[in-house]
Amino acid sequence: MKRRIEKFFSVPFRHRLLFTQDVFNPGNSLLADVVGEYRPDTRVKLLFVVDSGVMQAHPGLEKAIRAYCEAHASRLQGTGFLTVPGGEAAKQSEDHAQEVLKAIDRHKICRHSIVVVIGGGAVIDMVGYAAAIAHRGVQLIRIPTTVLAQNDAAVGVKNGLNHFGKKNFIGTFAVPLAILNDALFLNTLEDRDWIAGTAEAVKVALIKDAEFFEFLEANAAALRKRSPQAMDHLIYECAELHMDHIAQGGDPFESGSSRPLDFGHWAAHKLEHLTGYNIRHGEAVAIGMAIDVEYSYRIGLLDNEDRLRIYDMLQTLGFHLELPEMEAGGIDALLDGIEEFREHLGGVLTITLLERIGRKRDVHEIDLATMREAISAFLPGRRINRAS
Repeated sequence: MKRRIEKFFSVPFRHRLLFTQDVFNPGNSLLADVVGEYRPDTRVKLLFVVDSGVMQAHPGLEKAIRAYCEAHASRLQGTGFLTVPGGEAAKQSEDHAQEVLKAIDRHKICRHSIVVVIGGGAVIDMVGYAAAIAHRGVQLIRIPTTVLAQNDAAVGVKNGLNHFGKKNFIGTFAVPLAILNDALFLNTLEDRDWIAGTAEAVKVALIKDAEFFEFLEANAAALRKRSPQAMDHLIYECAELHMDHIAQGGDPFESGSSRPLDFGHWAAHKLEHLTGYNIRHGEAVAIGMAIDVEYSYRIGLLDNEDRLRIYDMLQTLGFHLELPEMEAGGIDALLDGIEEFREHLGGVLTITLLERIGRKRDVHEIDLATMREAISAFLPGRRINRAS
């Protein structure tokens, strides 16, 4: 006799992004309020994990964090402080995640405690992964410190490490307790990181919001010159579009095969690997989008006017659309990224292309000869063909 028990259940999530300035000023109660709301009338243990690049740019940060915890001692118990390497090195192996796990164990961080990660997207990915697997899930507060992290990387519900030469091969989905965007951290960014972070805003505008693209187009020069007002609007709009997709897109944990928020990313992820991560993620995304824009144009999906508007805007922002120097294999190796993307999606290839600015189309097959031609258009020394 066959017997079976089957139940269905759902779990509601709250996904919060809060904006502030000078988050560790003792007079700014935002962090303490978030912790206090999580566990009222309780002194909560906090482990702070900080990107080494942020520490170098803000040498008084540890002292400020400790002073903040003392000022809010009725709610916060700062029990530990760990510095980890910034940039993609943070997630290139499991070593740094193991450091975080050891710190969680050493400082007796439990499921009612909180890990607070402060840094760029790669550090947030790595620390989020460690927190998600410790005790089957320790609460996480993200404080992103780059444009890319504030408008994209820290906004999602994904965590991950690179492995087997593949981006984010190891990872988890875990909704953070909160994300706190502090605009002051952006002031110390290098110009290169300021510009690179705008690529994800271009991406989400291209596939979801033509009006937002027009804002970016009109403000590209101001953004390149580091207008704080333009950047504040870019980050807010980009983050809201990403969060709308997560909350209302019907697939927050990506169980399906369509991943429109990865527009341009099949090539970007492979480019990062083929350059030894010598280019920023945003720089790779800009080139990856340009390749898919060119392919969309060459197969008759996108018209020439939109194609050229996109290239002009990316270049005005400060992106160089030439292919960087790659390791052995060149274009052939880059094309391998399509098959790797198929594997990452679960076996069914879905690549997002453009019909027009603000409107996407998912395709399930790629003409490799045409894609090769599209990639070749960005070889060093080539000029983008402006003919219709």
